[in-house]
Amino acid sequence: MKKILDILSEEVGKAFEAAGYDASLGRVTISNRPDLCEYQCNGAMAGAKRYKKAPLVIAGEAAGKLEGSEVFGEVSAAAPGFLNLKVSEKFLLGVVKGMAKEPKFGLEMPEKPKKIIIDYGGANIAKPLHVGHLRSAILGESVKRICRYAGNECIGDVHMGDWGMPMGLVMTGFWERHPEWVYFDENYEGEYPKEPPFTVSELEEIYPAASARSKEDAEFKARAMEATFKLQSGERGYRALWQHILNVSVSDLKKNYGRLNVEFDLWKGESSVHDLIPEMVAYMKENGYAHISEGALVVDVKEETDKKEVPPCMILKSDGAALYNTTDLATIMERVRLYDPDEIIYLTDKRQELYFEQVFRCARRTKLVKPETELRFLGFGTMNGKDGKPFKTRDGGVMRLEKLVQDTKDEMYRKIREGREMSEQEAGEISDIVAISALKYGDLSNQASKDYIFDIDKFTSFEGDTGPYILYTIVRIKSILNKYREQGGSLDQLELAEAGDEAEKALETALVQFNTMVENAVEEISPQRVCAYVYDVANAFNRFYHATKILGEEKEARKRSLLALLVLTRDVMETCIDLLGVEAPDKM
Repeated sequence: MKKILDILSEEVGKAFEAAGYDASLGRVTISNRPDLCEYQCNGAMAGAKRYKKAPLVIAGEAAGKLEGSEVFGEVSAAAPGFLNLKVSEKFLLGVVKGMAKEPKFGLEMPEKPKKIIIDYGGANIAKPLHVGHLRSAILGESVKRICRYAGNECIGDVHMGDWGMPMGLVMTGFWERHPEWVYFDENYEGEYPKEPPFTVSELEEIYPAASARSKEDAEFKARAMEATFKLQSGERGYRALWQHILNVSVSDLKKNYGRLNVEFDLWKGESSVHDLIPEMVAYMKENGYAHISEGALVVDVKEETDKKEVPPCMILKSDGAALYNTTDLATIMERVRLYDPDEIIYLTDKRQELYFEQVFRCARRTKLVKPETELRFLGFGTMNGKDGKPFKTRDGGVMRLEKLVQDTKDEMYRKIREGREMSEQEAGEISDIVAISALKYGDLSNQASKDYIFDIDKFTSFEGDTGPYILYTIVRIKSILNKYREQGGSLDQLELAEAGDEAEKALETALVQFNTMVENAVEEISPQRVCAYVYDVANAFNRFYHATKILGEEKEARKRSLLALLVLTRDVMETCIDLLGVEAPDKM
């Protein structure tokens, strides 16, 4: 099903062509003055210089050719050369009916779907998730859902930090507390325990203690480095203990990500490509891509067009140790071998932009990816407190993510209980759902690259551009539909009819932008597009709701048309919030 803007542009383009001008001048956009018209075309101003005519004259001639059009109800030329357009109710009805009947509301599926790997999450083993992990998790999840909905094959990879010095620190911390464990006995030849000898609480406590100790105790740090070496060299006991650490951490991470409706297809980490690094290094050396510079192995990635210095991409340090660059490049190599993706999207803090520019250039220069493979970086800003600084706890520490989620749920519970008759259990269940919408929508409705202020009062409000407002609108629609059923009505065989007033037409006009929105969201990898659209639809619906008798409508055919519009609005809005990783309760 064609996007409505394409249909309108085609119709106006024909009018320009019939008037003797290039059809490309007929591109139509949504009006930036909705008080004057629904759509506009500025092509006459673009054609004025080319055709040596006043833009208002050109617009007037095109408007004349649109007289009698079945697509437009009103067309007028306005100074200095705008075409103001309103679609006919009959045409709009046809588009809305098409949306209601077509799968995915008529969204066109790609002829050749892409295979996209989305690298997001970035959790670290043996460490709890904190507020800094929030944006990557919910942005990545939404990007994955949007791209998948648009017909692409999407694979989400958490890409954990599960290798290197942090693991050595944790193991050395365990060794000091439990030197009797068989994992540390080099002469032990039996089977290692299947169950971990520690809890997630002990694991999360031991890393910060070991990390702090290593900064003050050189001997402890040396032992941790030795433990890291033993792990990476494949020593049995250390690998077995590491596997316990991995299993316990991943189980806890899945639980905490699950609370945010975030799911990964792959739970891989840096360790996944450890054995691939020697092969990759040899390949880069043998093909002349890498060379020694000040003892380190590097690949030059600067280009003649660079306006600022782009340093070489370091593959191995002077002591032969691998870096993040090394594992990220080896991960690209593995992903190409296993999945042959058309595109890889990385979501991290925007301050890593230069780093990823180096990695991407290196991957291309060394031909780890095909020339046509897209490597994209979505850098996001920080979540700040009301003081404008990165969000902290009251004592100045980094807040655990589960604490932030719980605080939001508590505030949502308080607001839901105010003035509402419902049990504590029901209020708790509803507040859990709505709180997640408050958190996720509050983040996703901002431009990803920008920093934003976390304001729990604003985010949990039922008014304005917030998650609870969107959910409340959906629940309001559900309530009307449920009441109709309770009165003995059926939602089967509902039939849309032409809009009866401006508020109804405005709602339909908002709904038919769905396909354009999804395509833009995919192209720009922007969940913010979904938020802006669903907020517009919610506003249009609420204006319609306050201006229209629905269940009180006396004419049954008219009532059933209104209910059909409600069903479509509900379905579109629920699809949108699903793209954001949010769900709506049945009541609030």
